[in-house]
Amino acid sequence: MTVSQHIFTASDGARLAWSEMGEGHPLILLHGLFSNAEINWIKFGHATTIAAAGYRVIMPDLRAHGGSAAPHDAASYPHDVLARDAEELIAHLGLDDYDFGGFSLGARTTARLVVRGARPGKAILAGMGLEGLAGWTRRKDFFLDAIANFDDAKRDSPWFMAISFMKTMKVDRTAAKLLLQSFADTDAEELAAFTMPTAVVCGTEDRDNGAPDALVAALPDATLYPVPGTHMSSVAKPELGAAIAAFLSA
Repeated sequence: MTVSQHIFTASDGARLAWSEMGEGHPLILLHGLFSNAEINWIKFGHATTIAAAGYRVIMPDLRAHGGSAAPHDAASYPHDVLARDAEELIAHLGLDDYDFGGFSLGARTTARLVVRGARPGKAILAGMGLEGLAGWTRRKDFFLDAIANFDDAKRDSPWFMAISFMKTMKVDRTAAKLLLQSFADTDAEELAAFTMPTAVVCGTEDRDNGAPDALVAALPDATLYPVPGTHMSSVAKPELGAAIAAFLSA
């Protein structure tokens, strides 16, 4: 199935990229931290699986990731900038009836989008638990420490895997440091905004962002879809795309 590549200009002038596959009901999917649309959704077949179920799969590269701009000025990373970028992409595409979701950072951004007033028909929070939405400070400090130790971390350091992934993805560390400080927490009481059916899709060995069952319990209308793997390995499993397609088609 063909993937098309696109660019739009955000309100602050940043050029942001997105990929598309398939035709049908629009679904926007956001990738995880330091990843991109290709790695998270296309490479392992998830977008193909979802598109085959009758969806137009729209996959942005988040600001400071992939083919999107990675500016080095702090003014380009205001509070909740990724949610703002998502709102502007929705407006750019003229969508008023769509589904929306994401993995890890993409799930955090989905939560922020809904709290800010977006109302997709269905929502997907993948690679996420309740603590991951409200406990960003600890995770932010971990990744800032990883960037600070980028050139010196040994194989037994707590940051080794994160640094290895950043190196593989050729992450712009200056832009990443600025972006990490723009994220907002979403507290449990704010989850009342999720009035739409929501899938919590999480690896059976993934607790990087807390407990997915606690997140399901905190949401008004949520279902847990367990898939094989850890936070990193679940992205490479076909069950991830299959679970999302099954939820959307139900």
